[in-house]
Amino acid sequence: MPTPIRTTATRKLRTLLAALLPLLAALLVAAPTAAARTDAADAVPTATLTEVTDFGTNPSNLRMYVYVPAGVTANPAVLVAVHWCTGSGPDMYNGTEYDTLADQYGFVVVYPSVTRSSKCFDVSSPQALRRDGGSDPVGIRSMVDWVTRTYDADTGRVFATGISSGAMMTNVLLGDYPDVFAAGAAFSGVPFGCFATTDGAEWNSACANGTVTHTPQQWGDLVRGAYPGYSGPRPRMQLWHGTEDDVLRHPNLGEMIKQWTNVPGVSQTPAATDTPQSGWTRTRYGGTGDRAPVEAISLQGVGHNLYGYGMAARVLAFFGLDSGGPAPQPQPGACKVTATTNAWNTGLTASVTITNTGTTAINGWRLGFTLPAGQSITSGWGATYAPAAGAVTGSSAPYNAVLAPGASVSIGYQADHTGNSAAPGAFTLGGTACASG
Repeated sequence: MPTPIRTTATRKLRTLLAALLPLLAALLVAAPTAAARTDAADAVPTATLTEVTDFGTNPSNLRMYVYVPAGVTANPAVLVAVHWCTGSGPDMYNGTEYDTLADQYGFVVVYPSVTRSSKCFDVSSPQALRRDGGSDPVGIRSMVDWVTRTYDADTGRVFATGISSGAMMTNVLLGDYPDVFAAGAAFSGVPFGCFATTDGAEWNSACANGTVTHTPQQWGDLVRGAYPGYSGPRPRMQLWHGTEDDVLRHPNLGEMIKQWTNVPGVSQTPAATDTPQSGWTRTRYGGTGDRAPVEAISLQGVGHNLYGYGMAARVLAFFGLDSGGPAPQPQPGACKVTATTNAWNTGLTASVTITNTGTTAINGWRLGFTLPAGQSITSGWGATYAPAAGAVTGSSAPYNAVLAPGASVSIGYQADHTGNSAAPGAFTLGGTACASG
């Protein structure tokens, strides 16, 4: 369990401020920022951790705690902060600094809390690993919906972060609800589906020990199977792991990288590698900035309880919440891709048209997509394709590298198949999700 970072004196000061704020607010002539709420009758006291009951469908009897800053913005972002095994929502509140950052940037923090005896989140049952299947993810989704209704929250800026069991739940939430969560940050977790069991057990030793390995395609298929048919943008993921983790061992970091690069279809080759702090190795995939599709931080010589003061600020930078404004999430619109296939017994040709729907030229494009299971590219034109199967990146040729605003380029490939001859269902251009048409 992480050591709480907040001192007793700080807690007393916060309690005093929480008591004074309503009195100060009564003296103000201007209406408070929180007037943006759409259901003021349900609003909670500001600047203090408050439990909310009757928040919606809650099949596993979770408890909901919420922190609303006194300066909550209109249409605020929502951050779901998920605790570790044996912990609770109040423990997560006390042991992290997300509430003080909410004071600074005006977002709302939700702290789910487990009531089952283990105090671990369900990340293993078949119900938890599918959208609206039941168990903890459904209750957490209800908490998000409650905040959205009550504070008219920005549904495009909902995020999840967690530690240990909460990190595993962060992976599950992003898999079950890719249309709800824009990004996640997992501290000492495992891939979506890695902890799966069918006998009711909450613990999966093989996964915890880092011995469960899959191909990127297999990991990605587990995520896609949680919400079959979904073809919209996928959440971005930030991953933190210590090399000496003896609870959820370090190989799980590599497996999560495989999974969360495959899901949006970005390359598993880092676009950037650096050392933001001594002993840290940070790799970014599908982009080089603070908001790349996937960011992984490996902490040399650090064990399971790696979360420390200052890391939450890096989470907010990845989410785009450190500016108080909307993060530039990879949403459809900067590009448009159409794809069709012409198939025969065991082969197919695919025709792909890429259109730059943005306002600036693209110089040197990289098209990411995931081939359906059983397909393997044998040749192509208009781009260089690698690898041949799974999460593929098509890189521009010298003669078509510049794509002006409104311009299109046609490329294609030939592939073998074992029965599924469909075109890929989603594409990204430079890590940005493209509209289909």
